[in-house]
Amino acid sequence: MSLFALPDSNKGIALLSLLVSVLALTLKYAAYTVSGSVALGADAMETIINVVSAAGGLWALGIAERPADHNHTYGHYKAEYLSAVAEGTLVVMTAFLIGREAIEGWLSPHPALAPWSGLALNAAATVLNLIWGLTMLQAGRARRSPALVAGGQHVLSDVWTGVALVIGVALIPITGWARLDALLAGFVALNVLRVGWEVMRESIAGLMDQAPDGATLDQIRDIIAANGQGAIEAHDIRTRIVGAMTFLDFHLVVPGSMSVEQAHDICDRIEAGLRAQMGSTLVHIHVEPDRLAKHEGIVFWPRPATPPTGAPANGRT
Repeated sequence: MSLFALPDSNKGIALLSLLVSVLALTLKYAAYTVSGSVALGADAMETIINVVSAAGGLWALGIAERPADHNHTYGHYKAEYLSAVAEGTLVVMTAFLIGREAIEGWLSPHPALAPWSGLALNAAATVLNLIWGLTMLQAGRARRSPALVAGGQHVLSDVWTGVALVIGVALIPITGWARLDALLAGFVALNVLRVGWEVMRESIAGLMDQAPDGATLDQIRDIIAANGQGAIEAHDIRTRIVGAMTFLDFHLVVPGSMSVEQAHDICDRIEAGLRAQMGSTLVHIHVEPDRLAKHEGIVFWPRPATPPTGAPANGRT
């Protein structure tokens, strides 16, 4: 159950994310202004990237939700990955900018002007980001949206940074060590760099059509096995997931005496099962006669009355 009342569309969630990011930026910039803290300034700088990233995510999701057309017959789903790659790049650039501020603060340390007022404002922004980051991550995973997941991960990284900063900046007036401010800013830079790299790595994997994880592949195989009765085997299974769409193709071996109508019914049953459990799915099934059986992949049970000679005894291989 979401902590926010979410819009029905991914684009609507992205718009709400933009508004939340602007509010968090306002609070964090105010925290920096009243305190003069280098660390809180670095946190505000990271939040500027959140705003830019949210705007980019809004654009990408608007593109991704467009239906397929004659120039993009498989849809526009990869626009989400482009947005996530761009976001990761911006995050990495921000890390270097924050690192520069940290170095300058270390070389020329100065005490914060009003640390407690700044901390109160920064803590409010951190709580706001925690609630929104968890909500966005939950929605992104439920809707299988790379852009929403990347945005949620980025917001949550801001949260952990904010918690560390609240604790660290609170220690500055207690310890009297002014350089702790710059040290905390350096911590922010390293954390931002880590998050940016992870977002870029995952998004590039999506653009390169990396196969899904083993659990997802097993789920797909189980669905095919449960709905392919009447066929002999399914092999050469290939799949990729682009945003909310699953692309899947495989070879389905049927008895040579089976009619086209019967083979078509089996294919329809498999496709219906996949869409029922996997959501939006584009399936391509190449039907083959029993003489082309490879005796591997998924072997259906019960098998047809006249299976090919040498077929495995039962089950999946």
